[in-house]
Amino acid sequence: MPLELSAEDLPEIAAVASVPRYQRGSLTPGIVHFGVGNFHRAHQAVYLDSLFNLGLDHDWALVGAGVRANDAEMREKLLGQDYLTTVVEQEAGGTSARVTGAMIDFLPVGDLAAISETLADPKVRIVSLTVTEGGYYIDPASQRFDANHPDIVADSVNPEAPKTVFGLILLGLQLRRERGIQPFTVMSCDNIPGNGHVTENAVAGLAELISPELASWVRAAVAFPNGMVDRITPATGQRERDALEADFGIVDAWPVFCEEFKQWVLEDRFPAGRPALEQVGVQFVADVAPYEHMKIRILNGGHATIAYPAGLLDIHFVHEAMEHPLVRAFLEKVEREEIVPVVPPVPDTDLGDYYKLIERRFSNPKIGDTIQRLCLDGSNRQPKFILPSAADRLAAGQSVTGLALVSALWARYCYGESDSGKPIPPNDPNWERLTALATEAKIDPVAWLSMGDIFGPLATNPTYVAAFTTALSSLWSRGTKATLEAYLGGTL
Repeated sequence: MPLELSAEDLPEIAAVASVPRYQRGSLTPGIVHFGVGNFHRAHQAVYLDSLFNLGLDHDWALVGAGVRANDAEMREKLLGQDYLTTVVEQEAGGTSARVTGAMIDFLPVGDLAAISETLADPKVRIVSLTVTEGGYYIDPASQRFDANHPDIVADSVNPEAPKTVFGLILLGLQLRRERGIQPFTVMSCDNIPGNGHVTENAVAGLAELISPELASWVRAAVAFPNGMVDRITPATGQRERDALEADFGIVDAWPVFCEEFKQWVLEDRFPAGRPALEQVGVQFVADVAPYEHMKIRILNGGHATIAYPAGLLDIHFVHEAMEHPLVRAFLEKVEREEIVPVVPPVPDTDLGDYYKLIERRFSNPKIGDTIQRLCLDGSNRQPKFILPSAADRLAAGQSVTGLALVSALWARYCYGESDSGKPIPPNDPNWERLTALATEAKIDPVAWLSMGDIFGPLATNPTYVAAFTTALSSLWSRGTKATLEAYLGGTL
Protein backbone atom coordinates (compact mmCIF):
# COMPACT_ATOMS: atom_id res chain seq x y z
CA MET A 1 0.00 0.00 0.00
CA PRO A 2 1.60 3.34 -1.04
CA LEU A 3 2.26 5.83 1.75
CA GLU A 4 0.96 9.38 1.42
CA LEU A 5 3.73 11.78 2.42
CA SER A 6 2.83 13.29 5.79
CA ALA A 7 4.32 13.83 9.23
CA GLU A 8 2.11 11.06 10.59
CA ASP A 9 3.50 8.51 8.12
CA LEU A 10 7.20 9.34 8.59
CA PRO A 11 7.87 6.32 10.85
CA GLU A 12 6.66 3.96 8.10
CA ILE A 13 8.37 5.94 5.33
CA ALA A 14 11.65 5.57 7.26
CA ALA A 15 11.75 1.95 6.07
CA VAL A 16 12.27 3.05 2.44
CA ALA A 17 13.75 6.57 2.64
CA SER A 18 15.76 8.75 4.99
CA VAL A 19 13.56 10.95 7.15
CA PRO A 20 14.31 13.88 9.49
CA ARG A 21 16.10 12.75 12.66
CA TYR A 22 15.05 15.90 14.50
CA GLN A 23 11.76 16.85 16.09
CA ARG A 24 10.17 19.27 13.67
CA GLY A 25 8.13 20.71 16.51
CA SER A 26 11.38 22.07 17.96
CA LEU A 27 12.11 24.16 14.87
CA THR A 28 11.55 27.92 14.83
CA PRO A 29 11.71 30.21 11.80
CA GLY A 30 14.91 32.00 10.86
CA ILE A 31 14.69 32.26 7.05
CA VAL A 32 11.92 33.45 4.74
CA HIS A 33 12.42 32.10 1.24
CA PHE A 34 10.74 33.56 -1.86
CA GLY A 35 10.35 31.20 -4.80
CA VAL A 36 9.85 27.71 -3.38
CA GLY A 37 10.60 25.76 -6.53
CA ASN A 38 12.41 22.52 -7.26
CA PHE A 39 15.89 23.98 -7.07
CA HIS A 40 15.39 25.52 -3.65
CA ARG A 41 13.96 22.28 -2.28
CA ALA A 42 16.86 20.26 -3.74
CA HIS A 43 19.51 22.70 -2.56
CA GLN A 44 19.12 25.18 0.31
CA ALA A 45 16.40 23.12 2.01
CA VAL A 46 18.56 19.98 1.79
CA TYR A 47 21.57 21.71 3.34
CA LEU A 48 19.40 22.95 6.21
CA ASP A 49 17.82 19.52 6.67
CA SER A 50 21.30 18.01 6.95
CA LEU A 51 22.31 20.66 9.48
CA PHE A 52 19.20 20.05 11.58
CA ASN A 53 19.95 16.31 11.48
CA LEU A 54 23.22 17.10 13.26
CA GLY A 55 21.20 18.61 16.08
CA LEU A 56 22.34 22.13 15.18
CA ASP A 57 20.67 25.50 14.58
CA HIS A 58 17.02 24.53 14.96
CA ASP A 59 16.17 28.25 15.06
CA TRP A 60 16.88 28.58 11.34
CA ALA A 61 13.87 26.79 9.85
CA LEU A 62 12.37 27.90 6.54
CA VAL A 63 9.15 29.78 5.90
CA GLY A 64 8.08 29.80 2.26
CA ALA A 65 6.72 32.84 0.43
CA GLY A 66 5.93 33.86 -3.12
CA VAL A 67 4.23 36.32 -5.43
CA ARG A 68 3.23 34.25 -8.49
CA ALA A 69 0.33 31.93 -9.27
CA ASN A 70 2.58 28.85 -9.30
CA ASP A 71 3.80 29.82 -5.81
CA ALA A 72 0.20 29.46 -4.64
CA GLU A 73 -0.03 26.04 -6.27
CA MET A 74 3.22 24.94 -4.61
CA ARG A 75 1.93 26.17 -1.25
CA GLU A 76 -1.27 24.16 -1.64
CA LYS A 77 0.62 20.96 -2.46
CA LEU A 78 3.16 21.32 0.35
CA LEU A 79 0.53 22.32 2.90
CA GLY A 80 -1.27 19.06 2.14
CA GLN A 81 1.82 17.09 3.14
CA ASP A 82 2.94 19.08 6.19
CA TYR A 83 5.55 21.03 4.15
CA LEU A 84 7.59 17.85 3.64
CA THR A 85 9.40 17.12 0.37
CA THR A 86 10.79 13.87 -1.02
CA VAL A 87 14.17 14.49 -2.66
CA VAL A 88 15.30 11.68 -4.98
CA GLU A 89 19.00 11.65 -5.84
CA GLN A 90 19.77 9.80 -9.06
CA GLU A 91 23.11 8.56 -10.37
CA ALA A 92 23.99 5.87 -12.88
CA GLY A 93 24.88 3.51 -10.04
CA GLY A 94 21.77 3.91 -7.96
CA THR A 95 18.90 5.99 -6.61
CA SER A 96 18.16 7.10 -3.07
CA ALA A 97 15.33 9.06 -1.47
CA ARG A 98 15.16 11.33 1.55
CA VAL A 99 12.32 13.31 3.08
CA THR A 100 13.31 16.82 4.15
CA GLY A 101 11.52 18.77 6.84
CA ALA A 102 13.36 22.09 7.04
CA MET A 103 10.29 24.08 5.97
CA ILE A 104 7.69 24.65 8.70
CA ASP A 105 5.32 27.16 7.08
CA PHE A 106 4.40 28.74 3.74
CA LEU A 107 2.79 32.18 3.83
CA PRO A 108 -0.41 32.64 1.79
CA VAL A 109 0.47 34.20 -1.56
CA GLY A 110 -0.96 37.70 -1.73
CA ASP A 111 -1.49 38.02 2.04
CA LEU A 112 0.36 41.30 2.45
CA ALA A 113 -0.21 41.53 6.20
CA ALA A 114 1.10 38.02 6.89
CA ILE A 115 4.14 38.44 4.65
CA SER A 116 5.12 41.90 5.90
CA GLU A 117 4.71 41.00 9.57
CA THR A 118 6.74 37.82 9.12
CA LEU A 119 9.50 39.80 7.42
CA ALA A 120 9.45 42.20 10.36
CA ASP A 121 9.72 39.39 12.93
CA PRO A 122 13.09 39.68 14.77
CA LYS A 123 13.45 35.87 14.58
CA VAL A 124 13.75 36.16 10.79
CA ARG A 125 17.38 37.03 10.07
CA ILE A 126 17.76 35.95 6.44
CA VAL A 127 15.46 36.46 3.46
CA SER A 128 16.54 34.26 0.56
CA LEU A 129 15.19 33.96 -2.96
CA THR A 130 15.21 31.87 -6.12
CA VAL A 131 13.16 33.82 -8.65
CA THR A 132 15.06 32.67 -11.80
CA GLU A 133 17.50 34.63 -13.93
CA GLY A 134 14.64 36.60 -15.47
CA GLY A 135 13.11 37.68 -12.17
CA TYR A 136 15.48 40.52 -11.24
CA TYR A 137 14.26 43.22 -13.63
CA ILE A 138 17.63 43.41 -15.39
CA ASP A 139 18.06 45.15 -18.71
CA PRO A 140 19.61 42.33 -20.83
CA ALA A 141 22.10 44.49 -22.73
CA SER A 142 23.46 46.58 -19.86
CA GLN A 143 22.85 43.91 -17.19
CA ARG A 144 21.69 46.75 -14.91
CA PHE A 145 18.50 47.17 -12.92
CA ASP A 146 15.59 48.34 -15.09
CA ALA A 147 13.91 51.05 -13.00
CA ASN A 148 11.44 51.71 -15.81
CA HIS A 149 9.85 48.27 -15.78
CA PRO A 150 6.09 48.63 -15.23
CA ASP A 151 6.13 46.27 -12.22
CA ILE A 152 8.81 48.34 -10.52
CA VAL A 153 7.13 51.63 -11.34
CA ALA A 154 3.87 50.29 -9.91
CA ASP A 155 5.57 49.30 -6.65
CA SER A 156 7.26 52.70 -6.39
CA VAL A 157 3.89 54.44 -6.72
CA ASN A 158 2.23 52.15 -4.17
CA PRO A 159 5.03 50.99 -1.82
CA GLU A 160 2.62 50.03 0.98
CA ALA A 161 1.01 47.34 -1.22
CA PRO A 162 3.83 45.96 -3.38
CA LYS A 163 3.38 43.18 -5.92
CA THR A 164 7.02 42.26 -6.60
CA VAL A 165 9.36 40.28 -4.39
CA PHE A 166 11.66 43.30 -4.15
CA GLY A 167 8.79 45.54 -3.09
CA LEU A 168 7.91 43.05 -0.35
CA ILE A 169 11.53 42.82 0.81
CA LEU A 170 11.76 46.60 0.92
CA LEU A 171 8.50 46.85 2.86
CA GLY A 172 9.82 44.34 5.40
CA LEU A 173 13.07 46.27 5.76
CA GLN A 174 11.18 49.54 6.29
CA LEU A 175 9.04 47.98 9.01
CA ARG A 176 12.14 46.72 10.81
CA ARG A 177 13.76 50.13 10.51
CA GLU A 178 10.71 51.85 11.97
CA ARG A 179 10.58 49.37 14.85
CA GLY A 180 14.30 49.48 15.62
CA ILE A 181 14.92 45.87 14.54
CA GLN A 182 18.20 44.91 12.86
CA PRO A 183 17.77 44.38 9.09
CA PHE A 184 17.72 40.83 7.80
CA THR A 185 20.35 39.68 5.30
CA VAL A 186 19.08 39.26 1.73
CA MET A 187 20.57 36.16 0.07
CA SER A 188 20.04 35.37 -3.60
CA CYS A 189 20.29 31.73 -4.64
CA ASP A 190 19.90 32.33 -8.39
CA ASN A 191 22.38 31.70 -11.20
CA ILE A 192 23.38 35.28 -11.88
CA PRO A 193 26.91 36.74 -11.88
CA GLY A 194 27.24 38.84 -8.74
CA ASN A 195 23.79 37.78 -7.59
CA GLY A 196 24.20 39.67 -4.31
CA HIS A 197 25.07 42.89 -6.12
CA VAL A 198 22.18 42.34 -8.55
CA THR A 199 19.74 41.85 -5.67
CA GLU A 200 21.05 44.92 -3.87
CA ASN A 201 20.59 46.98 -7.01
CA ALA A 202 17.01 45.76 -7.34
CA VAL A 203 16.04 46.53 -3.74
CA ALA A 204 17.96 49.81 -3.56
CA GLY A 205 16.91 50.73 -7.10
CA LEU A 206 13.26 50.43 -6.14
CA ALA A 207 13.97 52.35 -2.91
CA GLU A 208 15.57 55.14 -4.96
CA LEU A 209 12.28 55.67 -6.78
CA ILE A 210 10.51 56.04 -3.42
CA SER A 211 13.11 57.96 -1.41
CA PRO A 212 16.83 58.55 -2.06
CA GLU A 213 17.36 58.57 1.69
CA LEU A 214 15.76 55.12 1.97
CA ALA A 215 17.99 53.84 -0.84
CA SER A 216 21.10 55.12 0.94
CA TRP A 217 20.03 53.35 4.12
CA VAL A 218 19.47 50.08 2.26
CA ARG A 219 22.95 50.19 0.74
CA ALA A 220 24.56 51.08 4.05
CA ALA A 221 22.62 48.85 6.44
CA VAL A 222 21.58 45.72 4.56
CA ALA A 223 23.91 42.85 3.60
CA PHE A 224 23.56 41.16 0.20
CA PRO A 225 26.15 38.35 0.07
CA ASN A 226 27.09 36.89 -3.29
CA GLY A 227 26.75 33.17 -3.73
CA MET A 228 27.26 30.38 -6.25
CA VAL A 229 24.75 27.52 -6.24
CA ASP A 230 24.82 24.31 -8.25
CA ARG A 231 22.69 21.20 -8.54
CA ILE A 232 21.01 19.90 -11.69
CA THR A 233 17.31 19.69 -10.85
CA PRO A 234 14.80 18.85 -13.60
CA ALA A 235 11.17 19.88 -13.54
CA THR A 236 8.69 17.54 -11.85
CA GLY A 237 6.02 15.82 -13.90
CA GLN A 238 3.89 12.72 -13.69
CA ARG A 239 6.91 10.66 -14.73
CA GLU A 240 8.68 11.60 -11.50
CA ARG A 241 5.61 11.10 -9.31
CA ASP A 242 5.04 7.67 -10.79
CA ALA A 243 8.71 6.71 -10.39
CA LEU A 244 8.70 7.71 -6.73
CA GLU A 245 5.61 5.63 -6.01
CA ALA A 246 6.89 2.64 -8.02
CA ASP A 247 10.41 2.62 -6.56
CA PHE A 248 9.76 3.74 -2.98
CA GLY A 249 6.02 3.42 -2.39
CA ILE A 250 5.73 7.14 -1.51
CA VAL A 251 3.00 9.38 -2.87
CA ASP A 252 4.28 12.98 -3.01
CA ALA A 253 2.32 15.70 -4.80
CA TRP A 254 5.49 17.50 -5.86
CA PRO A 255 8.70 15.50 -5.31
CA VAL A 256 12.11 16.71 -6.43
CA PHE A 257 14.45 14.59 -8.55
CA CYS A 258 18.07 15.70 -8.81
CA GLU A 259 21.65 14.57 -9.20
CA GLU A 260 23.77 13.57 -6.22
CA PHE A 261 26.24 16.43 -6.74
CA LYS A 262 25.57 19.78 -5.10
CA GLN A 263 27.68 22.86 -4.36
CA TRP A 264 27.17 26.14 -2.54
CA VAL A 265 29.81 28.85 -2.20
CA LEU A 266 28.93 31.94 -0.14
CA GLU A 267 30.46 35.19 0.99
CA ASP A 268 30.40 35.24 4.78
CA ARG A 269 28.45 38.52 5.18
CA PHE A 270 25.58 37.86 7.57
CA PRO A 271 25.47 40.66 10.19
CA ALA A 272 22.27 39.29 11.74
CA GLY A 273 23.74 35.79 12.03
CA ARG A 274 23.52 32.64 9.96
CA PRO A 275 23.23 28.86 10.36
CA ALA A 276 26.50 26.90 10.58
CA LEU A 277 26.22 25.63 7.01
CA GLU A 278 29.95 25.00 6.82
CA GLN A 279 29.17 21.92 8.94
CA VAL A 280 27.33 20.38 5.97
CA GLY A 281 29.63 21.32 3.10
CA VAL A 282 28.91 24.96 2.22
CA GLN A 283 32.10 26.86 1.34
CA PHE A 284 32.38 30.33 2.88
CA VAL A 285 34.88 32.49 1.00
CA ALA A 286 35.94 36.12 0.78
CA ASP A 287 35.24 36.36 -2.96
CA VAL A 288 32.67 34.24 -4.77
CA ALA A 289 33.29 35.78 -8.21
CA PRO A 290 35.81 33.18 -9.46
CA TYR A 291 33.45 30.33 -8.55
CA GLU A 292 30.50 32.15 -10.14
CA HIS A 293 32.34 32.74 -13.40
CA MET A 294 33.42 29.10 -13.52
CA LYS A 295 29.97 27.69 -12.91
CA ILE A 296 27.91 30.15 -14.97
CA ARG A 297 30.17 30.07 -18.01
CA ILE A 298 31.23 26.41 -18.03
CA LEU A 299 28.11 24.67 -16.69
CA ASN A 300 25.29 27.05 -17.62
CA GLY A 301 27.10 28.06 -20.80
CA GLY A 302 27.55 24.35 -21.52
CA HIS A 303 23.85 23.75 -21.07
CA ALA A 304 23.10 26.50 -23.60
CA THR A 305 25.67 25.03 -25.99
CA ILE A 306 24.01 21.62 -26.18
CA ALA A 307 20.41 22.80 -25.76
CA TYR A 308 19.64 24.31 -29.15
CA PRO A 309 21.37 21.85 -31.49
CA ALA A 310 19.72 19.03 -29.52
CA GLY A 311 16.34 20.78 -29.75
CA LEU A 312 16.73 21.20 -33.51
CA LEU A 313 17.65 17.52 -33.83
CA ASP A 314 14.53 16.45 -31.87
CA ILE A 315 16.50 15.09 -28.91
CA HIS A 316 14.41 14.94 -25.73
CA PHE A 317 16.75 14.26 -22.78
CA VAL A 318 20.07 15.88 -21.91
CA HIS A 319 21.87 12.56 -21.51
CA GLU A 320 20.65 11.61 -25.01
CA ALA A 321 22.23 14.82 -26.34
CA MET A 322 25.51 13.75 -24.73
CA GLU A 323 25.19 10.38 -26.48
CA HIS A 324 24.94 12.14 -29.87
CA PRO A 325 28.53 12.31 -31.20
CA LEU A 326 28.12 15.68 -32.93
CA VAL A 327 26.48 17.42 -29.96
CA ARG A 328 29.02 16.05 -27.48
CA ALA A 329 31.94 17.00 -29.72
CA PHE A 330 30.46 20.47 -30.26
CA LEU A 331 30.23 20.99 -26.50
CA GLU A 332 33.81 19.88 -25.93
CA LYS A 333 35.26 22.04 -28.69
CA VAL A 334 33.39 25.21 -27.66
CA GLU A 335 34.23 24.68 -23.99
CA ARG A 336 37.91 23.85 -24.42
CA GLU A 337 38.68 26.37 -27.16
CA GLU A 338 36.42 29.34 -26.39
CA ILE A 339 34.83 29.21 -22.92
CA VAL A 340 37.34 27.70 -20.49
CA PRO A 341 40.30 29.83 -21.74
CA VAL A 342 38.51 33.07 -20.74
CA VAL A 343 37.36 31.88 -17.29
CA PRO A 344 39.57 33.47 -14.59
CA PRO A 345 41.51 31.13 -12.29
CA VAL A 346 39.60 29.59 -9.37
CA PRO A 347 41.33 28.77 -6.06
CA ASP A 348 42.36 25.13 -5.76
CA THR A 349 40.49 24.21 -8.93
CA ASP A 350 41.67 22.83 -12.26
CA LEU A 351 39.25 24.18 -14.88
CA GLY A 352 39.91 21.26 -17.20
CA ASP A 353 38.94 18.84 -14.45
CA TYR A 354 35.87 20.94 -13.70
CA TYR A 355 34.79 20.67 -17.33
CA LYS A 356 35.22 16.88 -17.23
CA LEU A 357 33.00 16.82 -14.12
CA ILE A 358 30.37 18.85 -15.99
CA GLU A 359 30.57 16.46 -18.93
CA ARG A 360 29.95 13.49 -16.62
CA ARG A 361 27.04 15.26 -14.91
CA PHE A 362 25.38 16.10 -18.23
CA SER A 363 25.74 12.42 -19.24
CA ASN A 364 23.89 11.07 -16.18
CA PRO A 365 21.21 8.78 -17.71
CA LYS A 366 19.09 8.66 -14.54
CA ILE A 367 18.49 12.37 -14.01
CA GLY A 368 15.85 12.81 -16.73
CA ASP A 369 16.69 16.46 -17.42
CA THR A 370 15.07 17.67 -20.63
CA ILE A 371 16.38 19.68 -23.54
CA GLN A 372 13.22 21.78 -23.46
CA ARG A 373 14.11 22.93 -19.92
CA LEU A 374 17.61 23.93 -21.04
CA CYS A 375 16.18 25.88 -23.97
CA LEU A 376 13.83 27.85 -21.73
CA ASP A 377 14.16 31.65 -21.47
CA GLY A 378 17.10 32.11 -23.82
CA SER A 379 16.51 35.86 -23.97
CA ASN A 380 17.49 36.06 -20.31
CA ARG A 381 20.08 33.29 -20.29
CA GLN A 382 22.14 34.07 -23.40
CA PRO A 383 23.25 37.50 -22.08
CA LYS A 384 24.41 35.87 -18.83
CA PHE A 385 25.78 32.51 -19.93
CA ILE A 386 27.11 32.89 -23.51
CA LEU A 387 27.54 36.49 -24.65
CA PRO A 388 29.99 37.56 -21.86
CA SER A 389 32.45 34.88 -22.99
CA ALA A 390 32.12 36.10 -26.58
CA ALA A 391 32.72 39.69 -25.46
CA ASP A 392 35.83 38.70 -23.51
CA ARG A 393 37.26 36.84 -26.49
CA LEU A 394 36.60 39.72 -28.87
CA ALA A 395 38.29 42.13 -26.44
CA ALA A 396 41.35 39.87 -26.57
CA GLY A 397 41.26 39.66 -30.38
CA GLN A 398 40.26 35.98 -30.34
CA SER A 399 37.88 33.90 -32.45
CA VAL A 400 34.20 33.54 -31.51
CA THR A 401 33.19 31.05 -34.20
CA GLY A 402 31.79 28.51 -31.73
CA LEU A 403 30.10 30.98 -29.40
CA ALA A 404 28.50 32.80 -32.33
CA LEU A 405 27.24 29.42 -33.56
CA VAL A 406 25.66 28.78 -30.14
CA SER A 407 23.67 32.02 -30.47
CA ALA A 408 22.84 31.28 -34.11
CA LEU A 409 21.44 27.91 -33.03
CA TRP A 410 19.29 29.77 -30.50
CA ALA A 411 18.01 32.04 -33.30
CA ARG A 412 17.26 29.04 -35.51
CA TYR A 413 15.45 27.31 -32.61
CA CYS A 414 13.26 30.37 -32.04
CA TYR A 415 11.95 30.03 -35.57
CA GLY A 416 9.69 27.48 -33.90
CA GLU A 417 10.41 24.44 -36.03
CA SER A 418 13.10 21.75 -35.75
CA ASP A 419 15.16 20.52 -38.70
CA SER A 420 12.64 17.72 -39.26
CA GLY A 421 9.74 20.20 -39.39
CA LYS A 422 8.45 19.35 -35.92
CA PRO A 423 6.85 22.39 -34.19
CA ILE A 424 8.76 23.84 -31.24
CA PRO A 425 6.34 25.14 -28.59
CA PRO A 426 6.77 28.62 -27.09
CA ASN A 427 9.70 28.50 -24.70
CA ASP A 428 10.51 32.08 -23.73
CA PRO A 429 8.63 35.01 -22.16
CA ASN A 430 9.51 36.97 -25.33
CA TRP A 431 8.60 34.15 -27.74
CA GLU A 432 6.39 36.23 -30.04
CA ARG A 433 9.12 38.81 -30.54
CA LEU A 434 11.77 36.12 -30.99
CA THR A 435 9.84 34.10 -33.57
CA ALA A 436 9.14 37.23 -35.62
CA LEU A 437 12.83 38.18 -35.66
CA ALA A 438 13.90 34.60 -36.30
CA THR A 439 11.69 34.60 -39.39
CA GLU A 440 13.33 37.81 -40.62
CA ALA A 441 16.77 36.41 -39.81
CA LYS A 442 16.16 33.44 -42.09
CA ILE A 443 16.70 35.90 -44.94
CA ASP A 444 18.85 38.49 -43.17
CA PRO A 445 20.78 37.10 -40.15
CA VAL A 446 21.60 40.61 -38.93
CA ALA A 447 17.90 41.05 -38.08
CA TRP A 448 18.45 38.81 -35.06
CA LEU A 449 21.26 41.03 -33.83
CA SER A 450 18.93 44.05 -33.94
CA MET A 451 17.99 43.09 -30.36
CA GLY A 452 20.40 45.58 -28.87
CA ASP A 453 18.86 45.02 -25.46
CA ILE A 454 20.25 41.47 -25.60
CA PHE A 455 23.40 41.68 -27.72
CA GLY A 456 24.60 45.14 -26.69
CA PRO A 457 27.93 46.08 -28.35
CA LEU A 458 28.24 42.63 -29.93
CA ALA A 459 25.43 43.60 -32.32
CA THR A 460 27.73 46.04 -34.12
CA ASN A 461 31.08 44.29 -33.66
CA PRO A 462 32.19 43.39 -37.22
CA THR A 463 33.94 40.18 -36.14
CA TYR A 464 30.93 38.95 -34.20
CA VAL A 465 28.43 39.96 -36.88
CA ALA A 466 30.44 38.10 -39.52
CA ALA A 467 30.73 34.93 -37.40
CA PHE A 468 27.04 34.97 -36.47
CA THR A 469 25.94 35.62 -40.06
CA THR A 470 28.05 32.75 -41.37
CA ALA A 471 26.71 30.38 -38.70
CA LEU A 472 23.02 31.20 -39.14
CA SER A 473 23.27 31.17 -42.94
CA SER A 474 24.82 27.70 -42.73
CA LEU A 475 22.10 26.45 -40.40
CA TRP A 476 19.44 27.50 -42.90
CA SER A 477 21.25 26.34 -46.03
CA ARG A 478 22.80 23.11 -44.74
CA GLY A 479 20.97 22.22 -41.53
CA THR A 480 22.16 21.64 -37.98
CA LYS A 481 24.03 18.37 -38.58
CA ALA A 482 26.11 19.62 -41.51
CA THR A 483 26.83 22.93 -39.76
CA LEU A 484 28.12 21.15 -36.65
CA GLU A 485 30.26 18.95 -38.87
CA ALA A 486 31.69 22.03 -40.61
CA TYR A 487 32.49 23.69 -37.29
CA LEU A 488 34.13 20.57 -35.91
CA GLY A 489 36.12 20.19 -39.12
CA GLY A 490 37.31 23.80 -39.01
CA THR A 491 35.52 24.82 -42.22
CA LEU A 492 32.66 26.95 -40.88
